[in-house]
Amino acid sequence: MVVPALRPEAAATLARGAVIPAHPLALTAERRIDERRQRALTRYYLDAGAGGIAIGVHTTQFEIRDPEHGLFEPVLALAAEELDARANADVVRIAGVAGGTAQAVAEAELARDLGYDAVLVSPRVAGADERALLERASAVGEVLPVVGFYLQTAIGGPVLDRGFWCEFASIPAVVAVKAAPFDRYRTLELVRGVAASGRADEIALYTGNDDAIVADLLSEFHVDSPSGPRTLRFVGGLLGQWAVGTRAAVSLLDRARQAMSGDQRAYRELGLVASDMVDVNQAVFDPGNDFHGVIAGVHEMLRQQGLLDGIWCLDPHEGLSPGQSEEIERVRRAYPHLNDDAFIAENLEAWLR
Repeated sequence: MVVPALRPEAAATLARGAVIPAHPLALTAERRIDERRQRALTRYYLDAGAGGIAIGVHTTQFEIRDPEHGLFEPVLALAAEELDARANADVVRIAGVAGGTAQAVAEAELARDLGYDAVLVSPRVAGADERALLERASAVGEVLPVVGFYLQTAIGGPVLDRGFWCEFASIPAVVAVKAAPFDRYRTLELVRGVAASGRADEIALYTGNDDAIVADLLSEFHVDSPSGPRTLRFVGGLLGQWAVGTRAAVSLLDRARQAMSGDQRAYRELGLVASDMVDVNQAVFDPGNDFHGVIAGVHEMLRQQGLLDGIWCLDPHEGLSPGQSEEIERVRRAYPHLNDDAFIAENLEAWLR
């Protein structure tokens, strides 16, 4: 089997570590795509310094694939056009794929044709056991390089043990794994599984634990591997949380690199900001209501900042929880160092042209 290779520039960015926002979906009140604001979001992420874009993922809403919406291809195509027009070669282009093997392979083929570098494989597949998930990842990996995804159980992700992640990381096409179980024990199991595969040097670890971003970026994992003890780290983040405050996230990742290189001042600063980041996340992601308002919360932050016109989701039952809008406004005002209000205000008109 010929393993598809990443573009050299994309491979270098992914290995070095980057801020990769999970791209939301901009809709009109009629729940049709708002192309102008969809493009504005992509422009915001690129101008904020994101090292990649992930689209067609949970934050983009899985319902884009439903026949009544038919938005999977249009959404990926819009982002690809903006990436072609504005991005440099270093920006990693990641498309989410979902469903069973046939659907996931077809989506990967479309992403390849649109110029995407890799695919993030959703583990949320009805009726699929671990073996089926591994076989699907292998099939998708014949089309494009693969980014694994440990999705939290609260929004439909399965529990996946160390043995699964060892086998998953052994698939030659796997180039990165996003850890988002929102659980420290399960995060460690993922890291230990990747180390046990013997491919840790070829696989970039990305945090998706929106409730523990700073902790993940400052952690060293001392694990065993076939070649002996290893120390592994998360090099970046692929996050729904970084769909907001993206420029601030770029600064945060830079400070994390400085801290892990021995800069004690940067380390202390990040220690002070870690709980602030969790406070922002609880407002946006709505964990107190079992994440009911998670997508609408991202939309509401962007609406308050002017990037979105409303918080509409494809599923009319998705929306904010009581008091969530006020919580989002509170954290915007409380933590100006973690949001991009001034940056967005300065550039909004240009992005919306």
